[in-house]
Amino acid sequence: MKIIHLVLGKANPERMNGVNKVVHELATRQADAGIDVSVWGIAADTQENYPARTFTTKILKKGSFAFSLPEGFEQSIQNLSDDTIFHIHGGWIPVFYSISRRLTSSSLPFVFTPHGAYNTIAMQKNKWIKKIYFALLEKNLLLKAKSIHHIGQSETLGLSQIYNGQNMTLLPYGFTPDTAVLSKSPGKKCIFGFVGRMDIYTKGLDLILKAFSQLPKELQRAELWIVGDGPERSDLEKMATLYSISDKVVFWGSKFGHEKSEIMSKMDVFIHASRNEGLPASVLEAAAMGIPCIVTEATNIAENITLHEAGIAVKNENTTELNKAMVTMVKAWQHNILDQYSQRCEEMVRRSYSWEVLIPQYQKMYQNALDQK
Repeated sequence: MKIIHLVLGKANPERMNGVNKVVHELATRQADAGIDVSVWGIAADTQENYPARTFTTKILKKGSFAFSLPEGFEQSIQNLSDDTIFHIHGGWIPVFYSISRRLTSSSLPFVFTPHGAYNTIAMQKNKWIKKIYFALLEKNLLLKAKSIHHIGQSETLGLSQIYNGQNMTLLPYGFTPDTAVLSKSPGKKCIFGFVGRMDIYTKGLDLILKAFSQLPKELQRAELWIVGDGPERSDLEKMATLYSISDKVVFWGSKFGHEKSEIMSKMDVFIHASRNEGLPASVLEAAAMGIPCIVTEATNIAENITLHEAGIAVKNENTTELNKAMVTMVKAWQHNILDQYSQRCEEMVRRSYSWEVLIPQYQKMYQNALDQK
């Protein structure tokens, strides 16, 4: 079996693009397992400006029109073996509609991962445009896919409102921790942390600031660290000033690799209040470090956080519940009992998101797709 991942971008894990990070991780773990895997990236340029990797990469130059096949795609799909399976990553992307048609005409099967594009919140944004686009184009892509791979229940529910196909597979991403579970004594302040793209609405950063600003005075020995960047940073800084917490919020900007891990290692509680999400790797990274997590249901990790008692799950867009969760964690920090979460966090990652457990399930999904040729 030969697996080819198709993604916009170059699967560079050092960019603030969750889909590219996930594709890089998945391809890396598949290569480590001895699987024949490669990534075909679609980008504005073909420069190899990304770190060394263990899988083969082909960069195809983006076409001049949104629906144009990328340069070199036609030649690249010639003479592929009969056991080739494509894995397309990302919803509402015009070029993937064109690619899906071309693959189908060449009898090349593919599975499709929307990466959070169809969850209930995402479907409300530009609702009518999406309805028209779905009816004319996107639905056709889904019907051609041998399997629609969902990474969380919210996406399954969202898509079920407009699509009743049976070719769906629910399977999370795996995660391989590269940092040991932390063991530390409380500092002078309880540090809440967020790591990710600075998209205020999607990531629920406005909800985090509001809930944090409502901590009772006796529990205000706390700081909020935000790691990430984006064009909305200035808006978020203004919001912090409006809530009179600018002296308690630290904006670190984008950090990667060891520098990011160093900052995260000092966090006491990780918080992710997304309104719309696929499966945030930053939450898994924090949990693997033994940092208890506060997450919304939209993260698609809430069920496992609750099951393993690795933190607190709250309803979407509920600042009251978010604030209560923060209060609970600050009190646990005050009484030096946050460490009780650490092993449970690590266990959650090991049992529910281990690549050793998940890679065979991905292989089964691909094999089922090939069997439908």
